[in-house]
Amino acid sequence: MKRYQINIRKKNAPKFSYDPVLPITAKKDEIIESILKNQVVIISGETGSGKTTQIPKFCLAAGRGIYGKIGCTQPRRIAAITVAARIAEELGEETGKSVGYKIRFTDKTRKDAYIKVMTDGILLAEAHNNPFLSEYDTIIVDEAHERSLNIDFILGILKTLIKKRRRLKIIITSATIDTEKFSKAFDNAPVIEVSGRTYPVEVRYLKDDPEAEESDEKTHVDLAVEATDRLFRESRSGDILIFMPTEQDIRETAEILEGRKYPSAEIMPIFARLPAAEQTRVFLRLPKRKIIIATNIAETSITIPGIKYVVDTGLARISHYTPRSRSTALPVVKVSRSSADQRKGRCGRVENGICIRLYPREDYESRLLYTLPEILRSNLAEVILRMISLDLGDISDFPFIDAPPPRSIRDGYEILLELGAIERLNGDKAGFSLTRNGKLMASLPVDPRISRMLIEAGRRGCLEEMTVLAAALSCQDPRERPADKADEADRAHRIFMDAQSDFITLLNIWKRFIEALKGVKITAGIKKFCRANFLSFRRMKEWRDIYLQLNEILDENGMKSIKAEAGTAESTKYIPGGFSLLYAAIHKSILSGFLSNIAVKKEKNLLSGTREKTVAVFPGSGLFKNPGTWIVAAEMIETSRLYARTAANIESSWIEEIGKKQCRYSYCDPHWERARGEVVALEQVSLYGLIIVSERHVSYGKINPEDASNIFIRLALVDGDVRVPFGFMEHNKNLKNEILDLENRIRRRDIFAGDDAIFEFYRNKLPVIYDLRTLSRHIKNAGGDQFLRMKKEDFSRYLPDEDEISLYPDNLKFGGNPFECLYAFDPGKPEDGVTIRIPSENTRDVSHEATEWLVPGLLKEKITALVKGLPKEYRKKLVPVSGAVDEIMDKMPKGKRSLKTALSGFINKNFGVDIPASAWPDDTLPEHLRMRISVTDKDGKEICSGRDKAILIKDYSEPEDNGLFESARKKHEIKGITKWNFGDIPEKIAIKGGDNRDRIYFPGLHADEGCVNLKIFESEAESITSHREGIVALFSIVFEKDLKSLKKLLILPKDNGGCSTFFGGDKRFGSLLVKSLLNDILNTDIRTKETFDSQTLIVMRSIYERGRKKIEKIMPVLKACHEAEEIFSSLKKRSVSNREASDLISRLKQELYKLIPENFMELYDEERFPDLQRYTRALSARAKRGVIDPEKEKARSAGLQVHTARLDKQVKSLSQLASGEKKKAVEEFFWLIEEYKVSLFAQELKTNVPVSAKRLEKKYQEIERMV
Repeated sequence: MKRYQINIRKKNAPKFSYDPVLPITAKKDEIIESILKNQVVIISGETGSGKTTQIPKFCLAAGRGIYGKIGCTQPRRIAAITVAARIAEELGEETGKSVGYKIRFTDKTRKDAYIKVMTDGILLAEAHNNPFLSEYDTIIVDEAHERSLNIDFILGILKTLIKKRRRLKIIITSATIDTEKFSKAFDNAPVIEVSGRTYPVEVRYLKDDPEAEESDEKTHVDLAVEATDRLFRESRSGDILIFMPTEQDIRETAEILEGRKYPSAEIMPIFARLPAAEQTRVFLRLPKRKIIIATNIAETSITIPGIKYVVDTGLARISHYTPRSRSTALPVVKVSRSSADQRKGRCGRVENGICIRLYPREDYESRLLYTLPEILRSNLAEVILRMISLDLGDISDFPFIDAPPPRSIRDGYEILLELGAIERLNGDKAGFSLTRNGKLMASLPVDPRISRMLIEAGRRGCLEEMTVLAAALSCQDPRERPADKADEADRAHRIFMDAQSDFITLLNIWKRFIEALKGVKITAGIKKFCRANFLSFRRMKEWRDIYLQLNEILDENGMKSIKAEAGTAESTKYIPGGFSLLYAAIHKSILSGFLSNIAVKKEKNLLSGTREKTVAVFPGSGLFKNPGTWIVAAEMIETSRLYARTAANIESSWIEEIGKKQCRYSYCDPHWERARGEVVALEQVSLYGLIIVSERHVSYGKINPEDASNIFIRLALVDGDVRVPFGFMEHNKNLKNEILDLENRIRRRDIFAGDDAIFEFYRNKLPVIYDLRTLSRHIKNAGGDQFLRMKKEDFSRYLPDEDEISLYPDNLKFGGNPFECLYAFDPGKPEDGVTIRIPSENTRDVSHEATEWLVPGLLKEKITALVKGLPKEYRKKLVPVSGAVDEIMDKMPKGKRSLKTALSGFINKNFGVDIPASAWPDDTLPEHLRMRISVTDKDGKEICSGRDKAILIKDYSEPEDNGLFESARKKHEIKGITKWNFGDIPEKIAIKGGDNRDRIYFPGLHADEGCVNLKIFESEAESITSHREGIVALFSIVFEKDLKSLKKLLILPKDNGGCSTFFGGDKRFGSLLVKSLLNDILNTDIRTKETFDSQTLIVMRSIYERGRKKIEKIMPVLKACHEAEEIFSSLKKRSVSNREASDLISRLKQELYKLIPENFMELYDEERFPDLQRYTRALSARAKRGVIDPEKEKARSAGLQVHTARLDKQVKSLSQLASGEKKKAVEEFFWLIEEYKVSLFAQELKTNVPVSAKRLEKKYQEIERMV
């Protein structure tokens, strides 16, 4: 400042006087002298001492205010305004001349002013733009006992500044202060104590009150009401001030007291959210007795006149920030002794007072002396940002009166790092500097979180909306809810409510507010709008002022408001399935500032917050009843529980988009994904303990290229798990299968070098590749995939010689047809061993005996297993087994009969060991030594498989399919046929089913009563049998008359002596003869009318001649049967009384009927007829001799019984699986027994072959060795 300016200021300095009544006036000279001698002076003055208004005048008297203004800070705007007005009044001036004030959005200070009263926030803001605070030569910090964050920060700045500005004077004043602590903080600065101008105050404690009823059930509200009742009984005058901790307590207390209907009493609540008009009423002098119910707002700053009684609950709601959970708690706690004394000091200003403390004296004395400074319980992010901006060094080294805890400092830095406001200095782990965003954030007069939101909004084109919201979040909620009009207020506020976002609710209020201003005077418009909508006029004005200030700062910094696409009011509404572009832009911007205030729904109204918090949506929120899955909140406030206030629904994907740097990424389950053609892992994204993305499939190659490449080679290339294999993969796969097939054939697992060899081959040939796209590009650049094609030597440890491999053929021939052989070496699995694939239509062409021989390479092992599995009585005769097996393999003929039959026969012949077929083991034979049969359909698909031989004789015709068979019957079947007038009959017909596959059915004729029918069969075998019978039946119908005539012609010779009676007479015999002849002649598969007609001509031409010849051949048999019947009849009559003889005749008669049944002409070949005659005559001879010599009959019958019993046993044991060889042998055994009967009972008839009991025994043993 230039000298002439100094002279002008000295000349124009205001004239002032002192009020001798004020206690501080008595200390005037001491204070002035101390200011002159010391750079820092600490003044402790009780309430009512006059320090706030008089000390600025003392400074003027000490010559201050000449080289700069005298700055005086106040913690609240209302105090700054009233203090400036009071000082100006005492100087005889209007506010705005020598004395001015400056609060947010209002500056009533002239450049040539001497005293400037301002809020501590204003001084901090000025320190940002002017670190030396050169505008002032003296700074008074008033109400320092409140120890707010701003006050402590200012004190720290001033402590640093006085070392740089030696002529700067600092005066610290307070009603109550820890003078020793402040003095030490400022290098033992002098302390001046001033007593207050007060009257005596009687203090009553809870236990001192004789009417107090101690009860745990009574609340502080109940106790306050009781105290008020007592005061009204004791006196009729004197205003009452009741201190309550919360707004709700105030409303509850007011409601109860209003119910008391005290005479001439006015109940007045006062709290921060109360409309200004109602707040100012408490200062008015009223004819009624005032009962004022207040929060700790009435402790200092404002002095309410006329208070005689104070009722102190000893409680207050004091905010406390928790760094770990990033939440701000607002618990109701006990106030300190200094605060209790401040409350007591509210009475006794004009007369004697009474302070009723609703707690015991011991409780008061045990409390902390001072309230914990705000810096020890606050979020330090803004402080740190401003310190870095002002270049004040590290916060840990900053001269705070009380150093903040390290955890809070660490949390402040972490928040700024998260917001992108600061970055670490290179090479200095402890140092930080502002980022480009940080510099802008430091210039904005709002919380760093909010300034970060504004920066993000500028990028996303929603800066206008975010500026409105930033202003809203920087002041108190403008919505009012008067107790007497709560419902009406709720209805008014509901118009603005948005169910998805409280931020949109604020924007709705703003929109209606701006619309209301159009066309009217600003003040009148605002007030009208506010009254109608229950909004605070003062706060709405403040909101608008902050908005305008922010807009100005943003414009200065070149941030232009670009509207988001589709940025209409409607666009903020929720769209099913997603949010609008503007909604997304706004809330992504909000997330950038409140990233740690996210939460995810846990149950109904409860959510899981960051850092293991459980959060509930605040009841006043539009989201309260139905919050979304994810929300973000402007603040986390803890009262009775942790609440998310000013919240909105968001998409979880926005969180990662905004907080990618803060997110933690973890990966698990790296795996090959065929559909994507690359190696992927499951990514989990979390932020502050909340899982945002649980299992997202991401490319693993970018995370761990080496590991991803190994997985790619192992699963995609080695295992071949790709949609379209590369050429080299097919090549290598075929080579591998060839090697594995060799192992399966020779049943060894030492040829294939293993998948590891393939893996190493690829790894040596390829760079780090983990997806198909890169592989394709690499192959293209290499000019082809030849370098990735393997050779057999790359796969195998060694290769078997060709002779060994030839023992395991690719196919086996059965019935002239080759069938594919598949090999598997997989013990315990169904397909282990050799599998032969047989189409269903060829199963009956394959002899199951042939399958027993397996393949040459396994035959020796199978024979060895069979021999070792024999019962001991046989096995011990074949030791050493290896030698016996070698001889069998060298000498035994192979493949012509059943293996077991062949073995039994060979061993019996060469080793003299008679082994029945039943002795060979089946159950103990290893599975791979039994041929596995796979029956396939016409498409090559397996129908069934197994090692049971019965699989070859099953019917594989397709079952009826959903009415398809019935449909085929309706379409093709014909009934009542008596002649061939229906066209040709195909062998099979195909009907297309619902699966678009053909079903095969088999048509054929079927004999019926007096006609034939054309039927559809599912079984081919059944169709053939029925059709041949049907052809004979149709011929019989067509040529019925001709056949009747033929039957008359084909009669037995006249001298037949009634031989036909054995078959029921001449007529019956004639029918049987003709049927036999037709079956002989028509035993072909006739399917066309032409063939049928041609065959009938042949039949008609030859049937008579063939009939005459057949009669000649069967006549000896007929005569023998006729004679036998007569003999049996005669002997029966003579043996009526001889039961034994009668039984013999009956048995022999039954044997005759079994030997010569009615259909014997069809049953036996004509070559067998002479033998039948002889066997019949033998029965006659046996009957005669048996009746004469029964004992001899018995003896011979007993010997015969052994062989007939064995025959019966063999016949019963024959199954469909019995070998043809065995069936033939059993039949031979039957005829041999018949010959044996001739040798026993009618030797004179002679036998055709040598026969004896020994020969029968030998034949039986031969059969036993057969399968």
